[in-house]
Amino acid sequence: MLTRRSLLANAASVAAVGAISPALMSQALAQTVAPAYPDRPIRIIVGYAAGGGVDIVARLLSEPMKQAFGGQTIIVENRTGASAMIAAGAVAKAAPDGYSLLMAASGEVAINQHLFKDKMAYDPRRELMPVALVGIVPCVVVVAEGTPVHNPQELIAYAKANAGKLSFSSSGVGNPQQLAGELMNSMAGTNVLHVPYRGSAPAVTDVATGAVTMSFSSLAAALPLIQSGKIRAVAVTSKERMPQLPDVPPLSEGAPGLAQYELLNWFGLFATAGTPPDVVERLNDIVNNALATPAIADKLMPQGIVPKPMSVKEFGSFVESETEKFGAIVKAADIKLGN
Repeated sequence: MLTRRSLLANAASVAAVGAISPALMSQALAQTVAPAYPDRPIRIIVGYAAGGGVDIVARLLSEPMKQAFGGQTIIVENRTGASAMIAAGAVAKAAPDGYSLLMAASGEVAINQHLFKDKMAYDPRRELMPVALVGIVPCVVVVAEGTPVHNPQELIAYAKANAGKLSFSSSGVGNPQQLAGELMNSMAGTNVLHVPYRGSAPAVTDVATGAVTMSFSSLAAALPLIQSGKIRAVAVTSKERMPQLPDVPPLSEGAPGLAQYELLNWFGLFATAGTPPDVVERLNDIVNNALATPAIADKLMPQGIVPKPMSVKEFGSFVESETEKFGAIVKAADIKLGN
């Protein structure tokens, strides 16, 4: 209840404030406002070893981030293990302040939840915030040089003529390379056996030796053997041709049933869910501006990455769509760890 005493006290307070100089008032207000972001080092956590594609992307983007933030330290931290889920989990459980970021591939964000399910220690849909898509990483379909296949149409015709006799390799169970092959089987009606390897290098090398018929591979892994003439690129799994392989058509041209075919790996930046929207938008703007510069784009291309800037909203919708798509493929192909 307002009393005569409280009214007099309030009046005295107002008078006292009026007596403070503008300079002192500005200083007092500054002390009550949260410091501008960032006021301390930012960590970009990567779930893969140094030197791999995701790590390279994180280190490339750390420099424009440092410049945009006035020289603030950006630390790239590798936390490997558990199919990159240790790193993703660390960011998912971090404080939502924008100081712990995740540079991720599609696996730890959109695929693993369909494979590990309740064994996952974090929920990517609820605990990770999509910030910026760096780029898509289409698979390249390669065959041995002596295989009578040169384009998507010949690939599908060859697979159908040799139903149950052919095989395709990938770098492991449940990764985008396997999903790309399984989606081809489903949409084109082919029956090509999946052979998982531990890593991309042996998976693509065994195509050259004839141990497997074909591979759905990253361009980075396949390019040396393509350039040496030991294997041939016959298709890419994106809807458009890759700038790195302008003469290689999309697999979607292989048969009418493949008209809507597309399967991509992709790399993107994520924050902890609940991170302030202005921080997320600022980070998105920095990444998109960096992708538009030759200094960054030209270094992504040899890794088989096609830069693909998106707004925060667009990237969020993209991640959700990709998560649903990967889940449907895993279910339809009955992919389980160990098969």
